[in-house]
Amino acid sequence: MAEMSGADILVQCLVDLGVEVVFGYPGGAVLPIYDVLYNHPKIKHVLVRHEQGATHMAEGYARSTGKPGVVLVTSGPGATNAITGITDALMDSIPMVVITGQVATHLIGSDAFQEADTVGLTRHCSKHNYLVKSPARLAHVVHEAFHIATTGRPGPVVIDIPKNVQVATAPFETPDVTNHASYRPQVKAPAADIAAAIEMIAKAERPIFYTGGGVINAGPEASASLRELVELTGAPVTSTLMGLGAFPASSLRWLGMLGMHGTYEANWAMNKADLIVCVGARFDDRVTGRLDAFSPDSKKIHIDIDRSSVNKTVMVDLPVIADAGSALADLVAAWKAAGHKAADLSEWWARIDGWRAVNSLKYPPDTTEIMPQHAIAELFAATRGKDVIITTEVGQHQMWAAQHFHFDEPNKWLTSGGLGTMGYGFPAAIGAQMGNPDSLVICVAGDASVQMNIQELGTAIQYRTPVKLFILNNEYMGMVRQWQELTYESRYSNSYSDSLPDFVKLAQAYGWTGIRIEGPQELEAGIRQMIETPGPVLVDCRVAKLSNCFPMIPSGAAHTEMLLDPSQVSGTMADEAKALV
Repeated sequence: MAEMSGADILVQCLVDLGVEVVFGYPGGAVLPIYDVLYNHPKIKHVLVRHEQGATHMAEGYARSTGKPGVVLVTSGPGATNAITGITDALMDSIPMVVITGQVATHLIGSDAFQEADTVGLTRHCSKHNYLVKSPARLAHVVHEAFHIATTGRPGPVVIDIPKNVQVATAPFETPDVTNHASYRPQVKAPAADIAAAIEMIAKAERPIFYTGGGVINAGPEASASLRELVELTGAPVTSTLMGLGAFPASSLRWLGMLGMHGTYEANWAMNKADLIVCVGARFDDRVTGRLDAFSPDSKKIHIDIDRSSVNKTVMVDLPVIADAGSALADLVAAWKAAGHKAADLSEWWARIDGWRAVNSLKYPPDTTEIMPQHAIAELFAATRGKDVIITTEVGQHQMWAAQHFHFDEPNKWLTSGGLGTMGYGFPAAIGAQMGNPDSLVICVAGDASVQMNIQELGTAIQYRTPVKLFILNNEYMGMVRQWQELTYESRYSNSYSDSLPDFVKLAQAYGWTGIRIEGPQELEAGIRQMIETPGPVLVDCRVAKLSNCFPMIPSGAAHTEMLLDPSQVSGTMADEAKALV
């Protein structure tokens, strides 16, 4: 066994684990590690402009490639700046390993320069964390951290390494971390549960598959099994925001996204179904609405690898603890083995077609201003047939992108769902581009949220990542303004941006190409120019300032209380919605 420094051990472990890219920012407490990374032949380090940007880039890389994202930051503010991204990854089940520097072990607890209790700070926003006090423990910890981050329900794992541990030496041997004494996620569903689920699906008259990000996390095989199972059963499919792309939006069995800004047909089908098969989703409040009115007459099957997510908010009739991909493959096999045929669901589909006829995603035509929904529809039309990955910031533009950009494949839609982090989308696009250099990566952003991490324009130009930044500029914090209009009598308290930068000039200052689209007649050509221009491109697309995102279920309301347009927002309803927020 070779004697190596802690920093050398760490980097060797990263190489052994197949890490190709590390997103980070140097500082005093990680300089030994950065010295080892200097001109390293196998690991590419991406120098970000802010540690939050590093975590979101790692998330975008992980979500688009299926590989864990890796972050390296210094102690104190380096670690605290990463916490938002760590929490975001925990909420959305993104595999990520965050390596933080720490002051020397003998200084811990003394309020030393740039000291922070990183383990304490990240205890409740990471899947697991470590403080490594000996270089002899480091190799095992690193391999175990990757094992935990990428198996079971994926999530972020933090490794805090004091500076003297990075310098001290220890014998190095590649550890074998395939089992853990207490961490053993159940991947395979019991055969009895699979058989019970098949019988429930076969007997259902109004079934629906409700899918989430867990299907995408389980890999492309899970999406393929879902598609086969849907074809075998003939049932409709809806999805959470995080699950878009697991089932093709071009299929007639696709009802669209459900929940607060979901389609009329998806929400009503969930409400009237007699069987809900939940796969890799967690009955989030944005999906369920008012719990006592959520799908009152349905039986429920919940397939999830995270035992703690089952019966957490909604009691189910059949819990199936398993990896989504494994369970879906077993369901397909069991359905075929039992000789089941798709039931006659014509009456159920007739009701769904009636809800579809409402055309809940319709929007007003352009006038002198571009309707933001139209901008997304044009973006989708211009990119059809291309290998495109879409990321978003958070706000109205995020919901419009979810509604009007249609995904047929998994890992092509990257957004912040559980935490709703403004500033996520642009760095995530850079990370996705790093992992998919030949893909067309476009971040759909709002003028407010894009400014949260706009400094990463420098990162994109430094590493020549040809990301496209498509800003729907309405000069408002749009979703905040919408809620203020609908529930606070249009009292727009601090939701208007009256000192926006000139985004085109800002892009040019960083070396990007900047394009401005100011009217409907410029939209198609402007989008085409964005796509065809080499290198990073920022588009400032000026859209209607007061457009609202519909359909909409007021927070805490039931699926049956969807609002389809502003005319349905009466004073009484606004008062009720305000009380529910």
